[in-house]
Amino acid sequence: MSDLNVMPREELTVLRQQLRERFERFKQAGLSLDLTRGKPCPEQLDLSNPMLAVVSEDGFRAADGTDCRNYGGLDGIPEAKALFAEYMGVTPAEVIIGGNASLTLMYDTFIRAMFMGTGEGQPPWAKMAKVRCICPSPGYDRHFSICANLGIEMIPVEMNATGPDMDAVESLVAEDETIKGIWCVPIYSNPTGDIYSDETVDRLARMPTRAQDFRIFWDNAYAVHHFAGDPPAQKHILTACKEAGHPERPLMFGSTSKITFPGGGLGLLAGSARNMDWVRQQLFYQTIGPDKLNQLRHVRFFGNLEGIHRHMQKHAAIVRPRFEAVETILTRELAGRGIAEWTRPQGGYFVSFNAPDGCAQAVVAMAQEAGVKLTPAGATYPLGIDPRDRNIRIAPTFAALEDVNAAVEVLAVCTQIVSIEKILG
Repeated sequence: MSDLNVMPREELTVLRQQLRERFERFKQAGLSLDLTRGKPCPEQLDLSNPMLAVVSEDGFRAADGTDCRNYGGLDGIPEAKALFAEYMGVTPAEVIIGGNASLTLMYDTFIRAMFMGTGEGQPPWAKMAKVRCICPSPGYDRHFSICANLGIEMIPVEMNATGPDMDAVESLVAEDETIKGIWCVPIYSNPTGDIYSDETVDRLARMPTRAQDFRIFWDNAYAVHHFAGDPPAQKHILTACKEAGHPERPLMFGSTSKITFPGGGLGLLAGSARNMDWVRQQLFYQTIGPDKLNQLRHVRFFGNLEGIHRHMQKHAAIVRPRFEAVETILTRELAGRGIAEWTRPQGGYFVSFNAPDGCAQAVVAMAQEAGVKLTPAGATYPLGIDPRDRNIRIAPTFAALEDVNAAVEVLAVCTQIVSIEKILG
């Protein structure tokens, strides 16, 4: 197709009219489609239904005899710690099993840092005049919301195919003691689907930081969410930090929320034994114990790590066609037009779409007119402000396949109309 930026004005005007006619047909169709959040679809949730029956009236004890119906146990039953330590690439002493949401563990981690410090002898962040956090962008809006809620200043750093711009990150943390951490989604980053390179992992691990209590908040939400090609191999952040002499630097998060049930999964927190001991001290005051029956369900359902991988292959078969549909339609409608670019992830839950600068908000608003809800423009940047107003996150997993096709076609048509009108002035 022709590049719109070099097309004669008369042809652009004709094309705009044709696209406007398509847009009106979308409006008349009465669409009501939603691509705003990365949720599993009902078919994915059905995969885990057998898990609901694996704990019976007379089978509620853990391997060590613990009655999982009762109080007790701050950080997980032994078999759950063993399975999910392997999943997180750590030892059982280096993992804590929480409730259904890793987001809760992340928020609690920041609250502890604000009021208790990050470990023994480390001052609470709240006693500082300013606390700052590096936020690779585009990134995960929930990470940014935690910082905004706690008054932590966010520093956007450009996200590249191999991770954040490490030259910028290294320069910032070496000079500013108020920078206390960095958010990272290392495999299938939200929303780009990018994968941190081993070099990026090593540089994060060994970089000098002015803040002695600097932390890497390593949200490995999509560690097993592969749907195309061979799973990526990535150097382990805790191993890298131990080798670099900074074992307390990373705090790693994971969950089964997009593996089993988002409303009934397990949140995971991992890090050095010293870090986990610090968290356990605080958990003593916070809880009398997690949902051990749910932990038991997960262990019996999966059996071992290989069981998790087999389960995720079933997920891949469901979500792969949705991502293929996004790629097919965007290529058909926009390839060669010179107005859009998008990622082609091999796993995860999102596609990152860039419209021309200054156009994302208009595209999202126009799609809404046609009955298609997209993630708000700017949501993938701190405070919801995309300085170039171009990034839109596409979340194709929850909608039915035919709805994904329709919604992405609307997005493509709206992008062309807004782009043409910008070119025409």
